[in-house]
Amino acid sequence: MTDPSSSSSRGTVVVFVHGAWHGSAQWAATQRALAGLGAASVAVDLPGHGFDAPLPSGYLQPGQPGLLTERSALATVTTDDCAAAVLDTLRRVRHHRRVVLVAHSAGGGPASLAAERAPELVDEIVYLSAFVPAGRPRFSDYLDSPENATARGGRLNLGDPGELGAVRINPLSQDPAYVEELRQTHYHDTPVDRFDRWRSALSPDLPLAIPTTPVVVTARRWGRVPRTFLRCADDRALPAAVQDLMIAEADRAVPGDPFTVRTLPGSHSPFAARPRELAAALLP
Repeated sequence: MTDPSSSSSRGTVVVFVHGAWHGSAQWAATQRALAGLGAASVAVDLPGHGFDAPLPSGYLQPGQPGLLTERSALATVTTDDCAAAVLDTLRRVRHHRRVVLVAHSAGGGPASLAAERAPELVDEIVYLSAFVPAGRPRFSDYLDSPENATARGGRLNLGDPGELGAVRINPLSQDPAYVEELRQTHYHDTPVDRFDRWRSALSPDLPLAIPTTPVVVTARRWGRVPRTFLRCADDRALPAAVQDLMIAEADRAVPGDPFTVRTLPGSHSPFAARPRELAAALLP
């Protein structure tokens, strides 16, 4: 484990970018662990996420009326908007000696775009089972790949994303089969007695632009930032085969500066299942 007094921790700030349906609060346990290792951290809420996220009008009502059809208030949120939120935080913390940008899952798109636009603000990018756009510019390109055929979670999506303007799920579902699919997809190694608290903090809508908008990165800008990929070995939302595909395609796009790759055990959500181990992996 990293020595809290080591020079690799002192002066480091970690900027966390969450994935779909999550928010800054889900990083709290990892942030506490990082503080114990001597590193500062801050977590970003992307537009449309976190406790200020707008909800479908019937989401908290009995029977959840209109959940399958009501257009999302996030339909106009763009990937540019999300990258701007990341850049705003990066600029605020640049006074630290070392800035590590950590992106989870769908957060890889906005984080990558931020690094492409201002590589001088980032000393390292860590992709935690996250979308890397260097090989294919849209997250959906990888989600539709043969390597993703074993992924779970497709049955969680509600309504027509094109009509809703969002990829919508129902974290507050009363259907035991649906709830179990959500657990098995994202949190299968999180203690069962804690899972209901985790799912209740999720937001129902992911702006459709995040998985579908092309994110263009270049070797000259994004490619000059050192990169680490933290693989989740038993990830059921984004299988290891897809993670490896993204790594391989990015390394071909920037052959002189390949990923550093490390592997964590367990699911797509190590911040819930093993936050101390995740914190230690961020400060090797």
